[in-house]
Amino acid sequence: MSKTMVAYFSASGSTSKLANTLATAANADLYEIRPAVPYERKDLNWMDKKARTTVEMQDPNCRPELADTEAPVADAAVVFLGFPIWWYREPSIIDSFLETYDFLGKTVVPFFTSGGSQLGEGQARITALAKGAKVLPGKRFSARASEAELKSWINALALD
Repeated sequence: MSKTMVAYFSASGSTSKLANTLATAANADLYEIRPAVPYERKDLNWMDKKARTTVEMQDPNCRPELADTEAPVADAAVVFLGFPIWWYREPSIIDSFLETYDFLGKTVVPFFTSGGSQLGEGQARITALAKGAKVLPGKRFSARASEAELKSWINALALD
């Protein structure tokens, strides 16, 4: 397999756990996508219409600032892109990440955590934002997915 990276955003730790296991399974570099202003517990209250994440997700043009722009995307042929599902799509910080880097000629493989939601409109949004990339269908996993389960998924993707 070509050089591979796992880039992920995790607000509560679930996606982080999955991303770490996936990086091991894929023998990939690991990069955490972090917002310049970290999310606090109160920001994640989806039932509060004034909570930061609610406000961000209601604005399709919202692009939270990234903590850094040093992800080794240029060195990767395959980018596994991980995040929790928020409002049936990727969090806005993922949009910031996708618009910051050049994905031309790369393969982007979304993976996500959720209590039951699917990617919804997020698949089309990621495809549009990762300009010039081949974006494979996203897949939902439990934060506790095993390395063997993830290796099986990777092998089925036929990325070589």
